[in-house]
Amino acid sequence: MTGFDSVRTDESSTDVEIPFPLVPEKSEELLSDKQVFDYRNRRERFAKWLLVFGKDPERIEGYSEATAKRTMYRVGAFERWVWKQEGEYTPEPTLDHADNYMEMLAFGNKSQSHKAACQHSILRYFKWRHHEYDEEQWDPDHSFSTPDYNQPRDYLTIEERKKLRRVALDWRELPYYQNYTPDEREAMKPYIAKRVDKPTDSLSREDWNDLTSWKVTSLVWTSLDTGLRPIEVERATTEWVDTENAVLRIPHEESSKNSENWVVSLRDDTAEVLAEWLEERSYKPMYDDTDTLWLTQKGNPYTSRQLRRLIRKLCDEAGIRTDNRSMSWYSIRHSVGTWMTREEDLAAAQAQLRHKRSETTMKYDSAPPDDRRDALDRTG
Repeated sequence: MTGFDSVRTDESSTDVEIPFPLVPEKSEELLSDKQVFDYRNRRERFAKWLLVFGKDPERIEGYSEATAKRTMYRVGAFERWVWKQEGEYTPEPTLDHADNYMEMLAFGNKSQSHKAACQHSILRYFKWRHHEYDEEQWDPDHSFSTPDYNQPRDYLTIEERKKLRRVALDWRELPYYQNYTPDEREAMKPYIAKRVDKPTDSLSREDWNDLTSWKVTSLVWTSLDTGLRPIEVERATTEWVDTENAVLRIPHEESSKNSENWVVSLRDDTAEVLAEWLEERSYKPMYDDTDTLWLTQKGNPYTSRQLRRLIRKLCDEAGIRTDNRSMSWYSIRHSVGTWMTREEDLAAAQAQLRHKRSETTMKYDSAPPDDRRDALDRTG
């Protein structure tokens, strides 16, 4: 491998010599020759953009070679992490990959400056994808900048948790009568009749339109109890739910970054809400061929970006401030850790949040599920 690569910056045959390899050796070792060919071409386009447009595309102002080199290095590490997570060469990391990588960094031992530098590099990567291919820009869940303690915190206060729980209780997700297909109406009739305590042949449009779904209620309440990560919301199945014992049982192969099964406490009323959702879910045709616990109205698992939009809508409805604070689904998770620690102890919080790393996780749970459930009742 040569020590530099020549990259063409435009159609006028002007070349720029890049004083670093486009394909890091660590990356090349993981790829076939054809994959190296594809990967190098992608990296070449990215490097070209960094040097010519990266800092300010409108003014055609690029980054210095030193900044471009550091950016390419950090993005290469991110890409290798994605390949490891996916078990294969993944040419185009997604926004969800970036969110999950940031959470991995958040729990790591690196300095805040290192984490911030990685984040800035990945922001540049998705800025390139947006500028060149009109893809969605990345809005990170986390920020590794030095915190401004005069600004609102990015986790929910106890009062905000209570507001969010109340708003989620009345959140509308059942479509109005006219939005159902005839087949969907027929499938849902027994459930609607049971909810309004009427015979199916006596149902009116108002009966359908007056009801709200248990889906968002169960999703929000479960997350307020367990601090579900976005990837765990996406992976959650009906098999996780044990309403009789008021726990989630998360198998190790589905639990984000863990190698052990987890038993996570739920409030008793959350378990009851989940039971209501499971019954409603059983009547909905979109769930006939899947055990996924929650799907969007389009029938897809939730992504971190959809969850961010949902919590911001919920916060708007609840009157919870989101300006000047990083509000995402992780805000719920952070609030669980913060208030569980204060109400119970660190071991309870670590068990409830399913931390694995020795720096953040106890090797055993000193607080039994019943004690953690009591703490959940006190935290709203």
